[in-house]
Amino acid sequence: MKKEVERTRLTVGGNLNDYPGDVSTKTADLTTAKILFNSGVSTPDAKFMGIDQKNFYLNTPMERYKYTRLPINIIPGKIILQYNLLPLVHNGYVYMEIRQGMYGLPQAGILANQLLAKCLTIHGYAPTVHTPGLWKHHTRPILFSLVVNDFGIKYVGKQHADHIFHALEQHYEAATDWEGKLYCGLTLQWDYKARTVNISMPGYVAAALHQFQHAPPRQQCHAPSLWNQPNYGAKVQLPGPVDHTSKMTQDQTKLCQQVVGKFLFYARAVDATMLHTLNSLSAAQTKGTQRTVAALVHLLNYCATHPNVKIRYHASGMILHIHSDTSYLSKSKARSRAGGHHYLSNQPSPQPPPPNGPILNIAKILRHVMSSTVEAKLGALFLNAKEGTVLRTTLEEMGHPQPATPLQTDNSTANGISNGTCKQRRSRAINMRFYWVRDQTQQGHFNVFWVLAEPGGTARN
Repeated sequence: MKKEVERTRLTVGGNLNDYPGDVSTKTADLTTAKILFNSGVSTPDAKFMGIDQKNFYLNTPMERYKYTRLPINIIPGKIILQYNLLPLVHNGYVYMEIRQGMYGLPQAGILANQLLAKCLTIHGYAPTVHTPGLWKHHTRPILFSLVVNDFGIKYVGKQHADHIFHALEQHYEAATDWEGKLYCGLTLQWDYKARTVNISMPGYVAAALHQFQHAPPRQQCHAPSLWNQPNYGAKVQLPGPVDHTSKMTQDQTKLCQQVVGKFLFYARAVDATMLHTLNSLSAAQTKGTQRTVAALVHLLNYCATHPNVKIRYHASGMILHIHSDTSYLSKSKARSRAGGHHYLSNQPSPQPPPPNGPILNIAKILRHVMSSTVEAKLGALFLNAKEGTVLRTTLEEMGHPQPATPLQTDNSTANGISNGTCKQRRSRAINMRFYWVRDQTQQGHFNVFWVLAEPGGTARN
């Protein structure tokens, strides 16, 4: 809750100001934050807190001054009299020189970030080499992710948390959240005794449904996607009937785009079950039909039925595990879909590792047409291994060394190609990039293995 309930801010027209230098800043992404939450409950005696810097973009010194103007008729009379502005009016405007950071300036973000980095470096903090927005102290057991001016801090010992707070307090006004309840829109519930943390976004779905004026469904909906009834008893499942329904109207297209944009972050943050549907809706935004509208309404009904989803992270050995899967020729134009489930658990062993909440889920349509199920499986392994390489780097920079990451597939041939244990003949025409998985396996970065689900629900290698 902001202390200043009523306030007015001036914003510079950033689209009318040019800045010759770089204006992009490195910030932590959602996956980095989730790994940090896992590290918080998995490290003995560790705790999590948040720090929010106030007026971060304001008053940053600028070497290159900018200029702007304000219409005199929008300035309150009290301000005009206080600063004697009438003699400065020219053609109805007051012209000003900007010497310090303001909202709207293209360079305001990077200048504020550079000043913050300089202040943190003095006190022994430095960003990691490969993970954007991840910072560590040279000697203290403290680690934090930085998103603009929001700090998510994992620390062992309150004296170390006090150290970073006092370091920031020397240069900025900062607000602290010692219980670590909120970070970048995520609500966190920490249980340090049970060593668990729940992440959620309460009220987000309700506000979105109110925005779209979607009434609650008469019957509860427990799946985000429409169900396609299989042809029971058939050896080959044929694709569904051709969609001959009319195209979406302009208003329906706009609604589809708004729903996808609204729920994409929510799906990536807490409810990964939506990713499959959102991916399909986004692919059909410009050429959708009334069947697309039906899928959209079905998704909103699902959101109304399950408005407050939570993810729970348990303490683990912080070892990355990946499950990869594919649906072959399940999309239009003979395309296939790739999926992946990335989570943190214990060291690989003969027994399946304990499950944990996901740090990353993948639901993508493979861009190219796959010539066989095996090639589609390899395509999914390729996508998941690429994401896993980034996660391995982040985990190691957080201080959690990684063995060869277990990468599970349910196709024995894809497993044999990835490990180089099968002789290829007709499969030699597989897309060249997919052989990158074999190279990573040979270098010891991944351990691709095959698990076949038995009818009884168990699994065997």
